[in-house]
Amino acid sequence: MSSPQEDTIAAIATPYGEGGIGIVRISGPQALQIAQKVFRPRRPPYELTSHQVRYGDVIDPSTGEVIDEALLTYMKAPRTYTREDVVEISCHGGYLVLERVLEVVLREGARGAEPGEFTRRAFLSGRIDLAQAEAVLEIVQAKTREGLRLAHEQLRGRLSREVEALRREVVEILVPIEAYIDFPEEDIEPPPQEGVREGIERVIGRVRELISGYEEGEIWRGGVKVVIVGKPNVGKSSLLNRLLERRRAIVTPIPGTTTDVIEETVVLEGVPLRIADMAGLGRARGPIEEEGVRLAEEKLREAHLVLLMVDRSAPLEEEDREIFRLLREEGKSSLLVLNKADLPPAISPSEVREEAGVEDLFVISALRGEGIEELKRGMVRAIKERHLKRGEGELVPVNLRHRRILEELEGVLQGLREGLDRGIPWDIVAIELRRGLSLLGEIVGETTPEEVLDMIFSRFCIGK
Repeated sequence: MSSPQEDTIAAIATPYGEGGIGIVRISGPQALQIAQKVFRPRRPPYELTSHQVRYGDVIDPSTGEVIDEALLTYMKAPRTYTREDVVEISCHGGYLVLERVLEVVLREGARGAEPGEFTRRAFLSGRIDLAQAEAVLEIVQAKTREGLRLAHEQLRGRLSREVEALRREVVEILVPIEAYIDFPEEDIEPPPQEGVREGIERVIGRVRELISGYEEGEIWRGGVKVVIVGKPNVGKSSLLNRLLERRRAIVTPIPGTTTDVIEETVVLEGVPLRIADMAGLGRARGPIEEEGVRLAEEKLREAHLVLLMVDRSAPLEEEDREIFRLLREEGKSSLLVLNKADLPPAISPSEVREEAGVEDLFVISALRGEGIEELKRGMVRAIKERHLKRGEGELVPVNLRHRRILEELEGVLQGLREGLDRGIPWDIVAIELRRGLSLLGEIVGETTPEEVLDMIFSRFCIGK
């Protein structure tokens, strides 16, 4: 990718399709020059003033043809998103209009922006660090208010400040060690080994706190993974439809109707749930069901919460007991759901509780909708008690990339602590502490490899 100072980029910054307004964004040293060629104000003065909105027409400079009426905003560097000159042309939101506007902008000297290139330039110019740049994407992709709040926390530098605090602690440990190594002629005493160990343990403790917040943050970003589990024809698809309050899964009296995984998202009391209806676990009745069972078992391993469904109108079978054993082996957080309350019972709640080993039990009729609201409240209560334990403001946003770096850092520090007990030389201690600083730098982008930057920004849409 070219340096931000060398060229000017442009892209449509709003989603493709028909809409009231669409925006073409330009950033770079030629942004103003290009704007002056393709935009004609309706009234004087005809000069474009920074951070003022002008009304006029977008024209094709080669023919003078008016493409669309528009509002143009010119923003002079460095008071812009990218810290370069930026122009935004707001015109009608039709696909053809935006394409024509972008076409003349590119013809006058800009090049098409790559995915995430505007945000990448903001990062490269030092306006935001890498963790903040990632937050821009998370704001765009937020599915809940809490997920949006966490993304804004990250954009405002919450994680970056935590990383900076960790770096200061590591530097405080490192400085006396470096002084002892680098200035032997000064007769500097080596730092107390116990003090160094205590400092490392403090950093490890904080690193573990940040790592522990990853799963909760992922729940707010992507949703709680809920799977509906049970043998074929217990009513899993009917329950999914009830939870979604619409018909999403096909329901028939024929066992094995669901052979694939059907996944939908619903928000209950502000908590996002990704609910999966799957093929019945247990014995497959052919190659298609075998693949369905395999996919179901994969989803089960990923799940935060399991809705274990049992047909209350029929005695327990070996197939039910196989599923009970599988869930115990996986150690999953589960709610027991006895379905078909509209039919005479063949088993008692206490009997199923004992065999399944699950205490929380709900009796429902997925067919008639009985007990569904109580089940919803029970699901939210279980999720909050078991997975969402931090209050507002306590959770530091940590994504998967950050978690992996923090886990590597924890390993480095644990190895260093063990090395101190073995009496490793101080120069090795210093090398490992500098390695830890480098890892922290990767989170905010100070030491991040170029290929990692490419991967991060490739996930952005063009125009952001």
